[in-house]
Amino acid sequence: MAVEATEVRHELPNLVSFLADIIGRKTRLGEQIYLWENILFSLIAVFVISLIVYLASRKQKMIPGRLQNAIELVVGGLDDFVCGILGRNGRRYTPFIGTLFIYIIFMNLFGIIPFMKSPTSSWSTTLGLAICVFIYVQYTAFKELGFLGYLDHMMGRPRGILAFSVFVPVMMFILHIVSELVRPISLSLRLRSNIWGDDMLLSVLAGFGLGGVPLLVFSTLLAILAGVVQAVVFSLLTTIYFALVLTHEEEAQVNKS
Repeated sequence: MAVEATEVRHELPNLVSFLADIIGRKTRLGEQIYLWENILFSLIAVFVISLIVYLASRKQKMIPGRLQNAIELVVGGLDDFVCGILGRNGRRYTPFIGTLFIYIIFMNLFGIIPFMKSPTSSWSTTLGLAICVFIYVQYTAFKELGFLGYLDHMMGRPRGILAFSVFVPVMMFILHIVSELVRPISLSLRLRSNIWGDDMLLSVLAGFGLGGVPLLVFSTLLAILAGVVQAVVFSLLTTIYFALVLTHEEEAQVNKS
């Protein structure tokens, strides 16, 4: 007798899963909605962020209102955060890193809203974000260092006797290549695993009924804290990746002299 394998999902129901059930998951449309669940919630996050920014910026005032003041505080804080690591020239990377932080924190916190889901609980979402970081960092490295400078960076910038050896630069180059390729995987898995674990815990506690309410409330507060922390960690590591390939101000002054 053939046993049909079914996928067991231990997560809270959400708007997209409800819609797929109403249409019928065995239908083509219902199946597609179900498969694109994380993408749909990612787009909802984009819509919510865009709406908030639009409302805050449509009527800017010299004396800002509460919403405009909150947005300016967030933007200023992110700019200080990035420039504090990358220096004055790091401001050009604030839009990218800041957008990552805001986008990720919204997606992380979606899971604590009833009938919503955190898209970052899926590896496909976090891996896509990590690949964007990887591509931009490599592009920045080529742009700032040039082809030869990039190779020198990948070989550990050997100087003196090491520059005339073959074994050490080649080994450093191989190790550097491996570490660069591992970064998107580790970056994406760290974010996905933490958010997925929090969502699964909330789902299990919600199944306890009224007896699990105290634990559910406490775990929700921890999930909020974890969502913020994971967004900070992802943005911090991204900033550090840029710092590793950018020419520091001290080095630039030495090269000029």
